[in-house]
Amino acid sequence: MRKSRKSVQDNIYEIFSDMALLMLSAFIFLFAVMVINTQLHNGSGGGSDASQQELEQLKELLAAAESRNERLQEEMVMLAGSDLKQQEERILETAGLSKGQGRKDFDLFVKGLRDLPGPDVHLLVDGTGSMHGVTTFLIPVLRVIAIRSGKYLSGVTWYADSKSGTYTGTMGEMFDRLMQEAPFVGTDETIGHAFRDVAKNATVPGAYILIGDEPPTDKIHYSEIPAPVFTLPLGVDNSSVTKVAFRKISDQTGGRMLQLRFE
Repeated sequence: MRKSRKSVQDNIYEIFSDMALLMLSAFIFLFAVMVINTQLHNGSGGGSDASQQELEQLKELLAAAESRNERLQEEMVMLAGSDLKQQEERILETAGLSKGQGRKDFDLFVKGLRDLPGPDVHLLVDGTGSMHGVTTFLIPVLRVIAIRSGKYLSGVTWYADSKSGTYTGTMGEMFDRLMQEAPFVGTDETIGHAFRDVAKNATVPGAYILIGDEPPTDKIHYSEIPAPVFTLPLGVDNSSVTKVAFRKISDQTGGRMLQLRFE
């Protein structure tokens, strides 16, 4: 059974938002009742100054409720945005992307995604044994990338030993299924096979994001990949064959490469 991953803080925001909307809905309901009641009285000749006065008072209360609701929503957005910004910066710091060349590379990577047509990205993750446990650190970084780029995650695919699995749904659901169902065993990083599977099992996104710590073990037909590939090689240095291979994939398809250091 999948456990809920909502934080207490998220629940607080939802509770306050629900309260604000409930309060506004109650006033709108009362206002509608008063309008109907007044129209019935006027239609039957039973209108009175008292009814009109009550209606005007309710209008004022409704306007005040709407104003309070707007202020509350704005305050929650500001609070959530500020807190989210701090969380994002901590995540980037953990990944070695908070300053210096790492930050410049990250900003260029995100800008490249943001500038591409299409609203979405599709994630491909190495599901072999060498990646066991690494996705726990990757998921927060991927959330930051999606938020900063303005794209939404339309699909997640793992690949290993000429097999793959593709998930759709909400971001939380897809990451949950990746953690629970991807094998994270095996030795063959069949990236070419994965792109062929994705082409059959999912719609073409604005871009793909490829994550792994080993180069492909099969042939990649670059011309058959229908969208730019943004690559994130893990645990590599400048002379790494993985970095060379991932840079070639991004260059050949019109994407960018970002190196995650996890300092």
